[in-house]
Amino acid sequence: MPSKRLTREESRARTRDLLLDAAAALFAERGVNGTSVEQIAERAGFTRGAFYGNFADKHELVRELLHRRTEQELVEVRALGGDAEGYARLREWNRERAEHLEEWLALRLELLLHALRHPEARPALAQREGLARDAHAQALTARFRERGVAPPADPQQLALIVHALEDGLLLQRMLAPERLPADVVVDAVELLDRLWSR
Repeated sequence: MPSKRLTREESRARTRDLLLDAAAALFAERGVNGTSVEQIAERAGFTRGAFYGNFADKHELVRELLHRRTEQELVEVRALGGDAEGYARLREWNRERAEHLEEWLALRLELLLHALRHPEARPALAQREGLARDAHAQALTARFRERGVAPPADPQQLALIVHALEDGLLLQRMLAPERLPADVVVDAVELLDRLWSR
């Protein structure tokens, strides 16, 4: 049975996805600055012209990659919830992420370095971080409401603490995986949850 022919829009979306996937892998391997447009196009199986038919330059691709990863992570975080079942899902999600932790961290740190070196990229990264904090704040607010407990501080401030703690703990786990469990972040969040809900 012949496969369905893609529409022009579907073909373009598929090309963009393949270019973004190739860029994410190369950025994790070589860094944003160490990766050329030609290398991204070649890894994705396209020409340089196909790259420029979809992105104005590498900076636009980085912004799109940030946006795509943000949307993906928000869907995952919102699906976790804040109850006991949510913590079980959160543990499973962290264990799955731990299998690819080095790649995930390499890309995250490369995007941060890119924003450090290119101030014009910072607003996109700041927006991404803000969305992640908002998702944490919403989950925390729902958790406090369910328990009938007043938050000890502004949920946005608490979300910033959780978000920063997650980054730090994942770096520590990457450096000493034999000493820290894959779900170390969940242990920390559960501890804070108990302390903040007293």
